[in-house]
Amino acid sequence: MARERLTVDRLTEAAGVLADEVGLENVTVAALARRFDVKDASLYAHLRNAADLRTRIALLAVDEFAERVATAVAGRAGKDALVAFADAYRAFALERPGLYAATQTRVDPAIAATPPSYVRTIELTYGMLRAYGLTEPDLTDAVRLLRSTFHGFSTLEANGGFAADRDVRASWERTVEALHVLLEHWPRAGTAAPTGAASPHRVT
Repeated sequence: MARERLTVDRLTEAAGVLADEVGLENVTVAALARRFDVKDASLYAHLRNAADLRTRIALLAVDEFAERVATAVAGRAGKDALVAFADAYRAFALERPGLYAATQTRVDPAIAATPPSYVRTIELTYGMLRAYGLTEPDLTDAVRLLRSTFHGFSTLEANGGFAADRDVRASWERTVEALHVLLEHWPRAGTAAPTGAASPHRVT
């Protein structure tokens, strides 16, 4: 029985699945070749090198992530959008761990500026937070807070880092609720820090 014809898209999708199964760090051209029962050289007709494969996996990951988030937040605003965004983020991180890891890959800025998914993800995130009345520099600070919180929580959960009896989903919902309250009462840039606040020169 003849093998299916290899294409760069088919290889990239298979590499994404392989990343979910064995971890992104273990995805190599050789490992992908074994998945298709072909010699490594066969793949170089479609891929330049291992770095090219990693970049393609990262682009695939951002495409899927952006699509999930866009679908989740469509027609929503404020807290509803935040909850939908957060849940889509967590689901992607847990369901597609290899692809999620690939979204953290540093991609050449010239390449990242071209695919619309990168721009779409940024616009979705900033657009959601503008509904809370945030402007710069608070907007970027809030984006960094959400990214840090979602990434940290999802990574700990995926790695079995929550050992307490408390239901993880319940803690997640409370976390998102707390973020909503914070965003509604965001301390605007330039306002005086509360008494006893940490010095900006102190590492906390």
